[in-house]
Amino acid sequence: MSKHCSLRSGGISSEFLKPEDVNELSNFLKINTKPILMVGLGSNLLIRDRGFNGVTINTKNLKDISISNGLIESGAGTSLAKLSRFSQTNLKFGAEFLSAIPGSVGGALAMNAGAFGSEIWQYVHSVKTINLSGKIQERFPKDYKISYRSTLHKFSDEVFISAIFDFNLKQPNDNVRELLHKRNSTQPIGLASCGSVFKNPKDHYAAKLIESTGLKGFCIGGACVSEMHANYIINQNNASASDIENLITHIQSVIKNKHNIELETEIIII
Repeated sequence: MSKHCSLRSGGISSEFLKPEDVNELSNFLKINTKPILMVGLGSNLLIRDRGFNGVTINTKNLKDISISNGLIESGAGTSLAKLSRFSQTNLKFGAEFLSAIPGSVGGALAMNAGAFGSEIWQYVHSVKTINLSGKIQERFPKDYKISYRSTLHKFSDEVFISAIFDFNLKQPNDNVRELLHKRNSTQPIGLASCGSVFKNPKDHYAAKLIESTGLKGFCIGGACVSEMHANYIINQNNASASDIENLITHIQSVIKNKHNIELETEIIII
């Protein structure tokens, strides 16, 4: 799975499927009896070294995108950068912040991804999901409990396959060029990482808390706290998933001891 996660680390998945379309995915799920793991760009994911005993389903081919009656429909495998560009091209405003998030639509929906004061569920009109039996459903924001970096399903056996967005602002919320410049000047873009590792605690910034403890540059094995942004962990030297997870645990322990704050992970560990 190191080939499919942006941290470039992770164990073996016993099976791997990249369906060409939703029909192929549905037909597979109708006969599947094994656990499944949905993966898009793998930008917020760490698979432990012992791997995943089930079927990893890669959504990269589910990337159709279209516009109708002012609403944009996008597959779960569409990159957020592509969704942002498509919205801008069609003069639909509000999606600018997505250009700075390295992920796909499915993952962004699953964690309510956000940046620069905006979150993806602010603009969701509806979603389509598929359950473990291959049945497709239409759902709406009221069917989920949405909060900071969290999307809680009422339907635990369903995963996102597409969404319809209403980017309805009258003018751009942000300047994409400025957002990307800000991101590139403050974050370690181009290095193997998963983006922000920890959620920001209430009234605090995780990066500032970590920096205050002198942990910038601290390494365990091949995993290091970024010198540029303390809420990033870099796979600097062929880090194992255990190296990365041990570094996460160490950071949490140091912050708890110094600030009495529990840092909650944004990254999903499987």
